[in-house]
Amino acid sequence: MNKDGHTSSIRDKILTINVKKGWKPGTRITFPEEGDQGPNNIPADIVFILKDKQNMRFRREGTNLIYTAEISLGSALTGTVIEVLTLDDRLLSIPINDIVDPSYRKEVPGEGMPISGQPDKRGDLIIEFDINFPSKLVPFQKELIRRALTAH
Repeated sequence: MNKDGHTSSIRDKILTINVKKGWKPGTRITFPEEGDQGPNNIPADIVFILKDKQNMRFRREGTNLIYTAEISLGSALTGTVIEVLTLDDRLLSIPINDIVDPSYRKEVPGEGMPISGQPDKRGDLIIEFDINFPSKLVPFQKELIRRALTAH
């Protein structure tokens, strides 16, 4: 509506949102009375609701980032080093010295999402594992594994 309250005109307005580090999905940003206005209509609020953009390497759980590493059965039993490229393009080399079973998770403190309102704190990076089992073994390999894994 124009200032006279009787006539109207179309005007564009740019609304700017400065998204802060660590804001969670579902965060609402409200611009009061910035919606359309008409002769007998009070301008409504415009509300934006944040949604996470999907990432090919990570999924988000609160302030934690979850990464799935594919490893061989041999690496799961004997240890390995997992390399993870972070969201800010740093390469982390994380040694895995434990035996990795299907439920095993490795936590790397402070490598997750920034925590809103606490700029010096971050959630954790949690590594889950997808263990690739061999599709077949020849008898000699089976015998070696049987000997290695059978208690004496």
